[in-house]
Amino acid sequence: MTTDASLSLIPLAGVPLIEEGADLASVVLAALEASGRRLADGDIVVLAQKIVSKAEGRMIALSGVTASTQAIDIARQVDKDPRLVELILSEAKEVMRVRKGVLIVRHRLGLVLANAGIDQSNIDQGDEARALLLPVDPDASASALRDTLVERSGADVAVLIIDSLGRAWRTGTVGTAIGIAGMPGLVDLRGREDLHGRRLETSELGLADEVAAAASLIMGQADEGRPIVIVRGVGYDRRDGSAAELIRPRHMDLFA
Repeated sequence: MTTDASLSLIPLAGVPLIEEGADLASVVLAALEASGRRLADGDIVVLAQKIVSKAEGRMIALSGVTASTQAIDIARQVDKDPRLVELILSEAKEVMRVRKGVLIVRHRLGLVLANAGIDQSNIDQGDEARALLLPVDPDASASALRDTLVERSGADVAVLIIDSLGRAWRTGTVGTAIGIAGMPGLVDLRGREDLHGRRLETSELGLADEVAAAASLIMGQADEGRPIVIVRGVGYDRRDGSAAELIRPRHMDLFA
């Protein structure tokens, strides 16, 4: 793996508000044209999770959710809408922590998340409360989008779907890859030599997460309206990666 001395982060202009059923490949290509850009081999197309979830119809009206007894009990403890808690539980494999204002779960994708990654920000609530869930299979979403972009642009690109996640023992959120196609998620550096010729024994690089964090700086978290960023200058092996590479197996979890 090599990276150029300079790294380009290119936010795309002209991205509309995304509705269910939107063709994200067409959205990306139209935004590239509006920005006066073209895709090049090795580019990484980074998309905010929200626009993927919206396109895939993952917006849920809370009025259609019936809270279970468990959800009602947890909702009292965390001071949240019981219907929202029911959605969180439906996406979770395991409840990890329950505190006032905080509900941490192990998501069905393997991620450990606050509120199962369910979000109500930057969503037009209209006449009723709604919540946005993560894509059902972000890796598959990234792969399908990559296939279409490669076919229609002729450029050998990678695709990342990212979200802003918290981390154990650290405050603040960081851009994190939840869907990967066309590049490694994890790069094994073991066996390489450092500057002094010492062989690396434990080093593994979360490449996709590093790219996600860089792109997230450009996307912003509030009203910036930049949900698609092209990252150029990252050297990576062309292979089918997945976000699953970045999930530490439960039996190796030192903090559970």
